[in-house]
Amino acid sequence: MIRKIKIKGYRTHKDLTVEPNRKFNLIVGANESGKSTLMEAVTLALTGRINGRSVAEELNPHWFNTSLVEEFIRKRISGVPVSFPEILIEVTFEDLPELQALCGAVNSHFPTAACPGVTMRISPDPECATELEEWVKSPTPLLPVEYYRYDWRSFADRELATRPKVLATAVINSQTVRSSSGIDYHLRHILGDQLEAAERAQISLEYRRVKASMSQTALNAVNTRMSSVHSTLHSRPITLAMDQSARTSWEGVVTPHVDDLPLSMSGLGQQSAIKISLAMNRHAGSARFVMIEEPENHLTHTSLVTLLSRIESLAGEQQQLFVTTHSSFVLNRLGLDALLLMGNDVAAKLSMLDSETVKYFKKLPGYDTLRIVLANKIALVEGPSDEIVFERIFRDTYGKRPMECGIDVLSMRGLSLARGLELCAALNKPGIALRDNDGIDPGELRESVDRWLKKDERELFVGEVAHGRTLEPQLIHHSGEPLLRDVLGIAAQADLLKWMTREKTEAALRISTSSKKIVPPAYMLEAVRFAHG
Repeated sequence: MIRKIKIKGYRTHKDLTVEPNRKFNLIVGANESGKSTLMEAVTLALTGRINGRSVAEELNPHWFNTSLVEEFIRKRISGVPVSFPEILIEVTFEDLPELQALCGAVNSHFPTAACPGVTMRISPDPECATELEEWVKSPTPLLPVEYYRYDWRSFADRELATRPKVLATAVINSQTVRSSSGIDYHLRHILGDQLEAAERAQISLEYRRVKASMSQTALNAVNTRMSSVHSTLHSRPITLAMDQSARTSWEGVVTPHVDDLPLSMSGLGQQSAIKISLAMNRHAGSARFVMIEEPENHLTHTSLVTLLSRIESLAGEQQQLFVTTHSSFVLNRLGLDALLLMGNDVAAKLSMLDSETVKYFKKLPGYDTLRIVLANKIALVEGPSDEIVFERIFRDTYGKRPMECGIDVLSMRGLSLARGLELCAALNKPGIALRDNDGIDPGELRESVDRWLKKDERELFVGEVAHGRTLEPQLIHHSGEPLLRDVLGIAAQADLLKWMTREKTEAALRISTSSKKIVPPAYMLEAVRFAHG
């Protein structure tokens, strides 16, 4: 199994290190957090191919991290002799007997350690040094990859020309299930793994026999007629025969069918489900690594339940799964234990958090956890009334809702703000937390979460004790009773604080929809300004 993944300079990842779970890895993250890039990089290192094509065929300037390229060009223009950008993808495996052929100490581990692994490096070709230096005199944002080479090696420093059998990898992307002549590259390999060597040989021989018989049947009359046409230099007749070369082997024409229809004509959800089932079938045995992108795509809820059940039942001890998803249902079904949270060149596992926090988040609905992970910036508040009032103050201040500015306001509904901040810190995610003081000095409350706060990125905001223990007295203190009674429609004889405390959500909704603005509590206004940036 894969023990560590290191990616440097590849697309969105400047420098990423991931230590995946041994069996299930549910990869979750915001858009552009690098989930698909991680899957792509691992596939590249394991197979030497991408999208079914070799590195040499697919290599292009957009593989290189744009910020690293820009930094290189800027330094070279200013006269700093820095090296050309490179790409490094390094995959380290567990020290298993079947992987000993890949074992060695030629890797980036520090201190030096001998273990099984593979490295894909894309770097300038030394033979093209002159051309590269000529190019850099007038550079463009796109590197001249024509002068680059790729080097695919094991940690034993042996060059790899084809994928080692022990690294058999199945790739299923439900977003782009491609079919060329009814069967794509990855499915061809998956199907090939279902056949024994003797079966493959028998099919190949039979296919050759069928092609050869065509010369004696359908092509015979044509060849007889053409034999009378003397059009060649030496007056030898032209005949037609079936191509027997490797490019016309049976794998290219034998296609899977479902209910007597070619698989390529099935729905995309059906294609994806079949590929996943075939890849994970224990008979195949060799699909050690299975990469699945967003299995929820193209599937109804019922079909997704069936597929996830199949994944659970087929998953073997000798298989490692990597699954990207935006579905809280997939997350809940396959387990928070398997969660791998992507963000800002960081891949955090829940196991990296405090053990009590891990237990805590297992009890949370998956949707809340996903919202923290997927938000560009998060505002954690204690309850629905805080959420509603915060959004109104934000809209009054900036003319937009927080979500329009990339800020997700999440009510923890009485759950721990400290746990949420710890998760944000593990993801290096910017955000704020708002809470009532409950009669405790704000400085004391801050001390309990200070380890997860970060200057100008994550901050805790608490109402002053002198202005009330909770949100409602804070609102009354800053806006004054007359204005609040007018906004809320509360008669003069009613106890305003008692009503607001009893009808927390109703009060917040009336504030939110009122044509009149309230005077915001100081700590909330500070939080709004901090969140906006």
